Amino acid sequence: MKNEMMDRPVVKEEIVSFMRKELKPFSGKLAEIEEYANERRIPIIPHETAVFLNMIVGQIKPKNILEIGTAIGFSGSLLAQHIRKDGHLTTIDRFDIMIERAKVNFEKMGLKDKVTLLEGDAADILPTLSGPYDLIFMDSAKAKYYEFLPYCMDVLKVGGMLIIDDVFQGGTILDDEKEIPKRVRKIHRRLNKLMETVLNHPALETSLVPLGDGLLLIVKEEEYDFSYIIEEVKQ
Repeated sequence: MKNEMMDRPVVKEEIVSFMRKELKPFSGKLAEIEEYANERRIPIIPHETAVFLNMIVGQIKPKNILEIGTAIGFSGSLLAQHIRKDGHLTTIDRFDIMIERAKVNFEKMGLKDKVTLLEGDAADILPTLSGPYDLIFMDSAKAKYYEFLPYCMDVLKVGGMLIIDDVFQGGTILDDEKEIPKRVRKIHRRLNKLMETVLNHPALETSLVPLGDGLLLIVKEEEYDFSYIIEEVKQ
């Protein structure tokens, strides 16, 4: 599985290069995991995104975190470092090869007792979760983001933050759908639907950050029923 997003930055190439070279590198075992992934082009968040998340989550200091899309456990390890003493990270993935490596990496990081790795499809697992979570990080199938939104909002506490990675579709998010290759048109439609739903929603505070292929930050300011989306995507 290749990380094509490494070759599709939204901002100028020279700025991306500057950030990846000049932003402080991670140390210890987390740096080893990042290097392992980058050498093999395994799809993890790019360094500039990881540094940003590290700062944000370090300030929030969440108790309970949900991650949708474990990969080899790099982002999960980064997030779990900032969990409070009595906190926990729940992370979901369905790819056996990723799950196997993630387990090794969580063990290496000394996070085994702080992490629960749920194996299976997030579409099946999300409806079974009760939360509440202080922070949710979603980095999975882009066509599923809109479908997963209601479940995330259900288990996210008021005042909690949902961070969604890779929302700019390589910078093509605003292109006419006719210009988008047919194989990714569903992703294009669903990402645009996600944006339309959350950017000006009265119950949410949102921000977009042009790091990697784009981060969407959503703070849940009050309860709101997004369950209508579940029926909508079935049609």
